[in-house]
Amino acid sequence: MKKVFLMGILNVTPDSFSDGGIYYQNIDKAVAQAKEMVREGADIIDVGGDSTRPGSTGVSAQEELVRVIPVIDAIRKEIGNSVTISVDTNKAVVAQNALERGVTMVNSLGGLLFDPKMADVVKKFNCKFIIYHIKGKSRTMQKGEIKYKNVVGDIGEFFQGQMSQGVKKGIQKSQFILDPGIGFGKTVQQNITIIKELRQFQKLNCPVMVGLSRKSHLGMILKVKLNLPEIVPPLERLETTLAETAIALINGATYIRTHDVLQTKKFISVFEELI
Repeated sequence: MKKVFLMGILNVTPDSFSDGGIYYQNIDKAVAQAKEMVREGADIIDVGGDSTRPGSTGVSAQEELVRVIPVIDAIRKEIGNSVTISVDTNKAVVAQNALERGVTMVNSLGGLLFDPKMADVVKKFNCKFIIYHIKGKSRTMQKGEIKYKNVVGDIGEFFQGQMSQGVKKGIQKSQFILDPGIGFGKTVQQNITIIKELRQFQKLNCPVMVGLSRKSHLGMILKVKLNLPEIVPPLERLETTLAETAIALINGATYIRTHDVLQTKKFISVFEELI
């Protein structure tokens, strides 16, 4: 199978769903975590300064820059160029500032949906561009009835539209990585369907990324399957994340975004030997 790339999550926010606040306004701790994830096997460190958890309202570009740029600078100083750094943002000005600091990948919620100027930035820096799907906005994406004609087909059409828009602006097809956005405007069953049918995205001829780490639908599945009184909390969802990761890899994913780099690296190492 193709090499699997591990993306380690580094949220420098006060309110992300799983690790919010741990690395917020603490550059030393954030850099130490980045170095630890590299030691554990991360190929990419994904730095995010704006929480996209359900219900989040977002922050200004200026606030996001204050959060991420000092951390990116410090990681580059401490680690050098031995690891790829990604910035998790859908704001063009944040992406540009990060790319000027040596970031080489942009991980954008909604792709070009929320800031069309992002296309010019991605073209200028010729960087990898991850488009991850969302239905609605972070604040409202998990509210009310979540309906698709066909969840996998609809996401595929979204990717095609985003790539077409990007190519018209001068982005090369080879720059795109596609992430179906597990948990971003999807029900539990829709998330399951996406993972089971992930191979359908291969016809778009771009690498596929999945972000499954500690997602709420995994806690909900365990609650039902084990007849538990409450949803299993984020820090107790490792085994469920790895189970879903296995199916994602079998179905063609080559980028895995995770909080738990060491455990995921060990899992993938054995998985690759057996597949």
